[in-house]
Amino acid sequence: MLDYENLLNSQQYSVVKMGDGPCLVLAGAGSGKTRTIVHRVAYLLEKGIDPSHILLVTFTNKAAKEMQHRVAALLGKDKQVTWSGTFHHIAFRILKQYAALLGYQNNFSILDSEDAKDLMKVCLKLEGVDRKSKRFPSAKVLQGIISYARNAEMTIEDVLELKHPNWSVFADDIARIATEYKKRKMAANAMDFDDLLTNLLLLLLQSQPVREKLSKQFEYILVDEYQDTNKIQANIIDVLASHHKNILVVGDDAQSIYSFRAADIDNILQFEHRFPDAKIFKLETNYRSTPNILDVANTVIAQNTSQFEKNLQSVGEYFTKPEVQAFADKIEEAEFVADRILELRDEGVPINHMAVLFRASHLSQVLEVELTKRDIPYDYRGGVRFFERSHIKDILAYLRIFHNKDDAIAWSRVLNMQVGIGPASAQKIIDALQGSAAIGAWFDGEDLGRLGSKLSSRGQVGWNDFLQIFEIMEAVYKKYGDIEKVTPSDLIDALLDSKYTEYLESEYDNYRDRMKDIEQLSDFAAVQTDLGKFLGEASMQESFQGAVTDKTHVDDEGKLVMSTIHQAKGLEWEAVFILGVAQGDFPNERALREDKGLEEERRLFYVAITRARKYLHMTYPLVGSFRSVLGGPSMFLQEIDKDLIEEIGAFGAETVFSDPSDDVDDIEYVPEGEIFDYERNKRSFLKSLDEL
Repeated sequence: MLDYENLLNSQQYSVVKMGDGPCLVLAGAGSGKTRTIVHRVAYLLEKGIDPSHILLVTFTNKAAKEMQHRVAALLGKDKQVTWSGTFHHIAFRILKQYAALLGYQNNFSILDSEDAKDLMKVCLKLEGVDRKSKRFPSAKVLQGIISYARNAEMTIEDVLELKHPNWSVFADDIARIATEYKKRKMAANAMDFDDLLTNLLLLLLQSQPVREKLSKQFEYILVDEYQDTNKIQANIIDVLASHHKNILVVGDDAQSIYSFRAADIDNILQFEHRFPDAKIFKLETNYRSTPNILDVANTVIAQNTSQFEKNLQSVGEYFTKPEVQAFADKIEEAEFVADRILELRDEGVPINHMAVLFRASHLSQVLEVELTKRDIPYDYRGGVRFFERSHIKDILAYLRIFHNKDDAIAWSRVLNMQVGIGPASAQKIIDALQGSAAIGAWFDGEDLGRLGSKLSSRGQVGWNDFLQIFEIMEAVYKKYGDIEKVTPSDLIDALLDSKYTEYLESEYDNYRDRMKDIEQLSDFAAVQTDLGKFLGEASMQESFQGAVTDKTHVDDEGKLVMSTIHQAKGLEWEAVFILGVAQGDFPNERALREDKGLEEERRLFYVAITRARKYLHMTYPLVGSFRSVLGGPSMFLQEIDKDLIEEIGAFGAETVFSDPSDDVDDIEYVPEGEIFDYERNKRSFLKSLDEL
């Protein structure tokens, strides 16, 4: 028998020894939750629990394999939990046995995201939606809408109102497409990823024999990252634990940051209301960060009202205070971060032990340029490098045809975005442009308008959309009267006010973030008055970024990590820079308008802070982007006790913070949970399935 008392701290040991019955383990950042879960599993196996009677649910296959490996390292390879994996993995295994009860064959197929998108395109056509003749949500956007509705147990109409109000007019069309999509999957004996969860819950609710068999089999259930579960996942676990009620969920409400994926923080906040006899454990000993960093983290998260109170305590010694630095603008901010990264490297901190985190990807652009100039290699997490993003390439293509009418590659990209215009139609226009001496070095809307006669009636719809966009750009030219005087930022601003934004919304579910990127591109372009030079610099940024990764010293030193905060959860670095902690950017303005949005933004900031081991820098520009309502420090910075941080203002002056904003009302949490009710949940769930 392992000596658990000496292998674990007192908080972890309590979980391992006393984890029978309903248990909620509130595991603070860096508190060793994986170690606790692994030892709890080992303890159960040593007690003689059949390995097939333990269900271990994780959010990634990697996490499941790591836990299995660590259990084997403790007890030997013959001691393995046979039911371990993600929710989808567990659901697949169960449905393989009982699919016939739902009308499927046991050899059903799983549709990956590309397969699902292709089927959605078929459904679009069958419903008579012609995206070549009008703007309508793309198959990818439809997937996102339908998926969110299913995981959040909401109607299509409610999801559109919440996330895509401009598409509410198509609510009936989208509902019919969702129904057709469901029928075609069934006919093909196929399920997508969402079906694995909804069908498992449907199976458990409809089949009493299956429910009783599985709930009796799984004597002990352990769930990792419980704060990230959605309604369906939480209900699945509740049903499976209904017989033995040995359910141990591990998570941290302070790190619940995925509501945009339909994760529901109420699952963890209401756990003790669904299980009134639940035991609550807290893991508050942090093995990652210095006390200085944890003092800041504790102060920040204490501002939230909907939470379990925790107070992280470090096992380390006090080191250096986290620093808050203000800068005149984003360029100065980026220069400082690059300088400090090189200083830390010279002081012995490996470059791959440092990370720059940001709330949204558009905040990284200026620093990316600066890192490229300094030849500092970096690995971009959570998306594509700024100048490689498709929407940035779109905007640059518009600017390129404005600057050079013979740029066939740019024309091809621009034309293929328009409804009703495919590669063949686009080539007709390109051939006409390049073969027309009358148009000359530049052209106006009337010249271009005549070319539309070469297109089909559907193509002319898209061509007219393009002309409306071009006329807005042309108005910028007429304002100056000289193409040499037209600035790139003026053209980008014009595109932001054009029908191109309708294209973004129809193609991408994160179109708002993409528009922020374009606003940032305009900021970047504002320092350049020559359109040709700007386009040259932008092209070189893209090619130079690729060249940096080929340099030999990258392998020797590794790369700096550039990451969105969402992608950084669960990771840690010696030094962390939180970029752009400015009013209007963090908290995100859109989040402030959403129910519970402010508290989730604060949790996101907390996650960013707790990624740092020893060095933490939080920076912001005094002047925000040209579209930001406010500049200056974020309200989150203003909530920190000033004795806990070093404040450095622009040009080395002390920054004076004002009081936190009083414009946002405190959010009050009212528990509404109750013990799981089969019939009530069955009726609610079946009703939501009927709509989808």
